[in-house]
Amino acid sequence: MSLFRRKRRAPVRYKPWEEAPDPRIFGRSYRGPSPAKIGLFLVALILAVSVLAFVNAFTKHFPFTGRGYELHATFQNATTLKPNSPVRIAGVDVGQVVSVSREGNMANVTFTVDDEGQPIHKDATITIRPRLFLEGNFFLDLRPGSPESTDLSSGDTIPVTQTGTAVQLDEILTSLQKNNRTDLQQALKGYGDALTHVPTAAEDKTQDPDVKGLTAAQALNETFKYGGTAGRDSSIVNNALLGQHSHDLSNLIRGQRNVFRELASDEGALKGLITNFNTTAGALASESTNLSATIRELAPTLEQARPTLLHLDQSLPPFRALAIQLEPGIRQLPETVRTGTPWLVQFKRLLRPQELGIDARYLAQAGPGLAQSAASAPSLFHQTDLLSRCTSHNLIPAGNTVIDNAGGAYPFSTGEPNYREFFYSFVQLAGESQDFDGNGSFVRFQAGGGPSLDKMNNPNGGSQNTSLWAHNISDPLGTRPVLLGLNKTPPFRMDVYRNPPPDINGPAAAVGPPDPKAVK
Repeated sequence: MSLFRRKRRAPVRYKPWEEAPDPRIFGRSYRGPSPAKIGLFLVALILAVSVLAFVNAFTKHFPFTGRGYELHATFQNATTLKPNSPVRIAGVDVGQVVSVSREGNMANVTFTVDDEGQPIHKDATITIRPRLFLEGNFFLDLRPGSPESTDLSSGDTIPVTQTGTAVQLDEILTSLQKNNRTDLQQALKGYGDALTHVPTAAEDKTQDPDVKGLTAAQALNETFKYGGTAGRDSSIVNNALLGQHSHDLSNLIRGQRNVFRELASDEGALKGLITNFNTTAGALASESTNLSATIRELAPTLEQARPTLLHLDQSLPPFRALAIQLEPGIRQLPETVRTGTPWLVQFKRLLRPQELGIDARYLAQAGPGLAQSAASAPSLFHQTDLLSRCTSHNLIPAGNTVIDNAGGAYPFSTGEPNYREFFYSFVQLAGESQDFDGNGSFVRFQAGGGPSLDKMNNPNGGSQNTSLWAHNISDPLGTRPVLLGLNKTPPFRMDVYRNPPPDINGPAAAVGPPDPKAVK
């Protein structure tokens, strides 16, 4: 217990117009941190913020935090690339180099890429380039790749085949040492001599007539005559290389890059390709004379080919239209093949030796006979043709003719065409030849008789039978056409197919005296 007791102060009284202070501030009732602790805390906070700002200013990275999206790239030579060197895409800073380490003869560079520069694709390329003179040092020029390629994940590596290193000035100066400069001078002198050398007669022997006797420089000057046409054609080719759509040329270059990358990935195959190319070039060199003659013929060949190519170009639009028209059919082709497969299976079975093979053997046996028939057929067809022409020009017109009554008052006409009367006669012959009673056909065939005695000369009669006699019901009226006799037949030729058709109703068809005739 203290020996001295402090006197308790009496409470301070304030006048009505005065405001009493807050008892929590430095009052007897305040229980918070002391002002000294608050000051120390503020000083520590200011020091921490200053240190972080200082570290970030030099490292561009806050301690105890991740660096975000990082990639690795392998270079043959990292030159003077250092940490904190910028990473740029199209001249815009998108990251920085984190570290540069050596891996054997290569250099491994780790760098970051901000969100603005992502995504980075698998076919991305990166090159070390010198910065401006005022900037100093180098930077990484990053090309993010094509959108069709897959994206790189954080921590992936861009291979050395997709990286490049800038050429430094000291490397250029080192390559131009005294020996190299001497070799360059000799090369330039040799090139000048080659341009001004006058060819000999032996050297001109295999040359084109247009350049015989000219130096190489003069021959080159002659080529400028074709420069306008060649430049125009080259411009057309370059314009065509741009493609019809955007990025056609870049896609072509990207495809070539992929091809070269694949070639570089298999050095053994590439070595074999070069070796084989060397062999091929040697074979071409051994045939230099023939190759030179072929090249001389190339110009006239191209002149002849130009109209052909022009016509081909003109035919392409119709061919394209045909292709468009064929497209629906091509879409139906798989279903057609699928539907026709069972038929093909059955047809394959039909072609087996025990099926169509037997028929093929029989056909092979019948082949010689068929060949002989084919060889003899032309003569038969000729006769058949003559018969057909005779039928169409002679028999059919004569058969369609109707016998008229021009011969007089006697009714010799039935009003029917000849071909019908021909078949009517068969019907009548069949009627008179059929059985009538027990006496047989004799009853009708020889049922003549009557008061009229008729006589007719017998063309085939002998010395004792020169005439034919018969009794008829009435006297014969006449004969149509007039019988001309045995020695007066119409002309008939076998060497022509078109004999004059008979004039059934003409003068030769007049009614003649009756034969047989009545004997009184």
